[in-house]
Formats: sequence, structure tokens, C-alpha cells
Amino acid sequence: MKFDIATGDAAVRCARRAIEAYLSRGEIYECVGLPSEKRGVFVSLYRHPTHELRGCIGFPYPVLPLSEALVKAAISAAIEDPRFNPVNLEELDGLIVEVSILTPPEEIKYRERLELPNLIKVGVDGLIIETPYGSGLLLPQVPIEYGWDAETFLTHLCLKAGLNPTYWIHGKMRILRYTAQIFRERTPKGEVVEVPLSVETC
Repeated sequence: MKFDIATGDAAVRCARRAIEAYLSRGEIYECVGLPSEKRGVFVSLYRHPTHELRGCIGFPYPVLPLSEALVKAAISAAIEDPRFNPVNLEELDGLIVEVSILTPPEEIKYRERLELPNLIKVGVDGLIIETPYGSGLLLPQVPIEYGWDAETFLTHLCLKAGLNPTYWIHGKMRILRYTAQIFRERTPKGEVVEVPLSVETC
């Protein structure tokens, strides 16, 4: 199901209110008006106007209703991302909130490992790697932001999972793909827009 901008706007507003409620009062905000279906979702926080990442956490699989997953992801992105110190309430006014609503992940089938880069659509596909030693996920917008081709995307996916950068060539694993609709504030608390994913032919 593809969501319209009104739903995207509601999702981003919900994520911000969930963070505000938790940071100011320790309360768990209850989203209303969002679709009840289970969806994977990620919430990303960026400093404005530098677009420097400040936190990003979510659920890759559709295990929770969208509203519940969104609230949990928003709070976790603000206070539980191990790469950053927790966000404080005053800082939140200078952050952009972005919500990525995911399609269910599907395993990529291949005959030879070196075929994998040719099967990935950079700018459309997000990737998950699952191995006996750990797992990792990168959102579809990440390779666009960094100018990666498909092979570099796979390399960084392995690094995200704490693996050797060439693990995708030789390791025991599953690679899954998904795509996302991305909704983001233009400015903190400002207009919400859908961010188009652009296809790169690399």
C-alpha cells in the first residue's frame, strides 16, 4: 500500500510528538489516525541545516501496527542510538524528523555471488544482511546521500553488521531487499514533504 502525503504528514507529526512527550514528561504518546496495518518503519533525526545525522532507529519487519512501531522507533532514535548521546528537549527544536515506511523485505535470489551488485537498484532498494554472526540494515536513501554504487553499498552493509567488508562475496548469509516511502520536514516543525528516491544506474 502506498501512502499519500496526508498520511506521511501525520506520521512525521506523530514521531515528533512522541519524542516531545517522552523527553518532557516521560510519557508514551499515542498516535491516532494512522493506518492499522503492520509495517516496518525507521525514524531518522538530522541537525538543521547541516543535515548531519543525529539518530536513526527502527523496525525492518512488519511486526507491529504502524502507529505503535512509529512511536517506539521515534523515542529510540532520540535516546537509544548507541552512536550518539541522547537528544535533549531543547535540542529537538533544531532537528529535522524523517520517517521511512518500509515494504516487507524479500530475499534476493542469485546464482553467483558476484551477480549481486547487478541485482540491486541503487536509489530504490534498501538492504538487510542476515548472517550467523550478526545482521545489518541500510535504508535506500543512504547510497544516494553518499554516492555509492551497488558494490560499495554491499560493502558498507557488511561493515554495518560488523563483518568483513567482502563478506557478501564469500560468507554465509541472506541478503534481503525492501523499498521505502520517505517523509521529512523541510525545517524543524515545518512543512512535511515526500522525498523521492532516484534510480541510479551504477
